[in-house]
Amino acid sequence: MDAKVLIESFAEFAKSKNVDRPTMIRILEDVFRAMIRKKFETDENFDVTINADKGDLEILRIREIVEDNSEDIWDFDKISLTDARKIEPDFEVGEDVYEKIELEEFGRRAVMMARQTLIQKIKDLEKDLLFNQYEELVGEIISAEVYQILGRETLLIDGEGNELILPKGEQITKDRFRKGDSVRAIVHKVEMVNGNPRIILSRTSPIFLERLFENEVPEVFDGLITIRKIVREPGERAKVAVESYDDRIDPVGACVGMKGSRIHAIVRELQNENIDVINYTDNLDLYVSRALSPAKVSSLVVDKENKRISVYLKPDQVSMAIGKGGFNIRLASRLVGFEIDVFRELNDYEEEDVDLEEFGDEIDNWVIGELKKTGLDTAKSVLSLTKEDLLRRTELEEETIDEIFRILKQEFEQ
Repeated sequence: MDAKVLIESFAEFAKSKNVDRPTMIRILEDVFRAMIRKKFETDENFDVTINADKGDLEILRIREIVEDNSEDIWDFDKISLTDARKIEPDFEVGEDVYEKIELEEFGRRAVMMARQTLIQKIKDLEKDLLFNQYEELVGEIISAEVYQILGRETLLIDGEGNELILPKGEQITKDRFRKGDSVRAIVHKVEMVNGNPRIILSRTSPIFLERLFENEVPEVFDGLITIRKIVREPGERAKVAVESYDDRIDPVGACVGMKGSRIHAIVRELQNENIDVINYTDNLDLYVSRALSPAKVSSLVVDKENKRISVYLKPDQVSMAIGKGGFNIRLASRLVGFEIDVFRELNDYEEEDVDLEEFGDEIDNWVIGELKKTGLDTAKSVLSLTKEDLLRRTELEEETIDEIFRILKQEFEQ
């Protein structure tokens, strides 16, 4: 293979991989200089000129002419007068010899190795370019197509055919993909594994939700509304604290949109994840109250030293503050940065009451369980009923009910 064929085939391959001209020339020169070093031990006195368009290659070995008996004759950049005159008869001592080295002089095997090295260097460069391209996209939303669904991850391809990975742990629980589906996610991280770029996507990251708000709410994209913090239980619930420095803008209303138009698009993308948009404030008491929405807080006590807040609510608000599966209170705690403890606000009647669990040493657990099935969980709630009511509402025998009344009444008589 001559130089022209080698360079032209490499140039064509490099262009197909979108490698720019200066990089292509640099790679070619690096490979040829490596061949020179292998044959001549050094490339310091060699000049390599490449014309990729024409496929031309010129390798010149530059040496200074010295006397045949000179001590410098063995230096890599020196040549004896006798040897110089074999190249050109009229050379004199002190002149420079520019000797052209043909590619064939390196041997067929070295040329084939050079071709393989060139292709490998382009592949390595392609990997580096892909790594750098996606490293700059970390935290940004991209769209990709599903092409294979595995047990622990879903493989996607971007518009250029590059493989992207969406691990199971970075998917929303309700995500159900099929081959060919278009999926939106953020670039979570990019890492090199055994020399190959591994691009990890995420749909569970709070940043994904933030980018969705930027896409759907122009005021967020333009910086008129700032997202102070996002906490998520992906696919279940999220809380987003927003703030605007422009008094004319209602940050919560702008994020929700007319009749929920803006927030609904985000909710659909997140598989119906419930999103609470909260107006941020530096007033911690008010911030906590808003974070526990839709529950209405009666009062609260802040322990800044231990980072705990005790919140008191009316009995009918407790379940709303905790939320389904405890999501609401967990997210509220993460949003405000304090551990929140919820307490029921008791009235005078309830303050004197006693939970049925307190009588576990006198009343069998299965009996207490039977009472709780009917919504009776305190002593006074049981005593407020007659024996006939309990016989009708439970499967307890009359003697058992009499014993329960005796034990409970005795407690209050004491």
